[in-house]
Amino acid sequence: MNIVIAGAGDVGFHLAELLATENQNIVLIDNDQDVLDYAGSHLDVLTVRGDATSIATLQSARVGNADLLLAVTTSEQTNMMAAILSKKMGATRVIARVDNEEYLEGEGTATICSLGIDQLISPRRLAALEIERLIKKCSFTDIFEFEHGKLSLVGISLASDSPLAGKRLNQIEGLNNREEMQLIAILRGHHTIIPRGNTELKRYDHIYFIARPGDTKLVEQFVGVKPRTVTSAMIMGGTDLAIATARRLQYGYKVTIVENDKKRCQHITELLDNVLVVNGDFTNFDLLEEEGLSKMDAFMALTENSETNIIACLTAHNHGVYKTIAQVENKEYVHISQNIGVDTLINKKLLAANDIFRYVRKGNVEAITTLQGVDAEVIEYVITKTNRLTKKTLKELHFPDTALIGGVIRGDETIIPNGSSQLQLGDRVIVFAKPQAIRRLDELFR
Repeated sequence: MNIVIAGAGDVGFHLAELLATENQNIVLIDNDQDVLDYAGSHLDVLTVRGDATSIATLQSARVGNADLLLAVTTSEQTNMMAAILSKKMGATRVIARVDNEEYLEGEGTATICSLGIDQLISPRRLAALEIERLIKKCSFTDIFEFEHGKLSLVGISLASDSPLAGKRLNQIEGLNNREEMQLIAILRGHHTIIPRGNTELKRYDHIYFIARPGDTKLVEQFVGVKPRTVTSAMIMGGTDLAIATARRLQYGYKVTIVENDKKRCQHITELLDNVLVVNGDFTNFDLLEEEGLSKMDAFMALTENSETNIIACLTAHNHGVYKTIAQVENKEYVHISQNIGVDTLINKKLLAANDIFRYVRKGNVEAITTLQGVDAEVIEYVITKTNRLTKKTLKELHFPDTALIGGVIRGDETIIPNGSSQLQLGDRVIVFAKPQAIRRLDELFR
């Protein structure tokens, strides 16, 4: 696939890094030669220096032959213009990064897309939605929904006193052949395990389930976690992500934002209706305690500094806060979250990449996500033709050992499959797969 990426900043570079590993032909456009030199020396990509809204620059990048144009600069005006021009010049599909809320809702989206843009993507909005889901189901450290919530992927940690710790899966009564949920992965330190019958669970394992949306409470009960409800939340930092998050939470929760810039506080107050905005040094935990930190159910550190956010969340935990979420820019930090005591790390670049990947991968991929620290992907495939996938039971398909089918969406029906289940035309199949299995899966579902 020929892919042109306009913008070699954080999002663009990360996308190029991920897509290059998929053996795609990548061309990266940016005005900054230093940024391009760095990308060219670290990634298998071609680079073009210039303005992404310039026809000459787009021609140099051969956008007319592109299967996909990703316009992900920090300027949404540049992104939209680059996408519109690229579409007119022959690009098959164009995606533009925007953050203006007006462009992301109803008529706004329809108007923008009528100009020729196929898809709008907002890393900030994706992060705010993710945080909202995590606050609603605060026992879980990861939540991903398939087909608008018909099936959910949730992650949860085994406490030191969990009744499951020390047991093999085939010894746990009621685990096998359940219709409500299926265990699909275990993260133990940095090691990703696909669960089998003789797999033993251990204290502090991070385990992942596919479950029907109404049955996630059964996951909590099964693991031995007492459900909690969030009613109050504190957000550290008045960033754009903090504002987008507070906008989604303000009417369902008691929300406090702490920001050290007075003018920024005034700006936030003008934008939000039902949020307490406190002007003060958000690294001063005496101040946060005065503002009720220890009485909060949730704490979100959403400043631009990853290290500050992580340390703040650890401190909030020490003050008795149940749920902590930190924004991080360095994707390497995502791999350590389960080991340091922060419930969830949010990385906008990873969220954006997951959202875009389904337009890149071979096979009939509808959705794809990665999990914090897990060396695997969760992919939603669609069965579009009758073949051996629909003619044999799952146990007869000789699926790769490093992959596991976690759930099936069949119209309005959701199925947690077992070995005797059989797939049908039109099924949406949720697969957990380690990297070595993905090529084989793409062949099976193509």
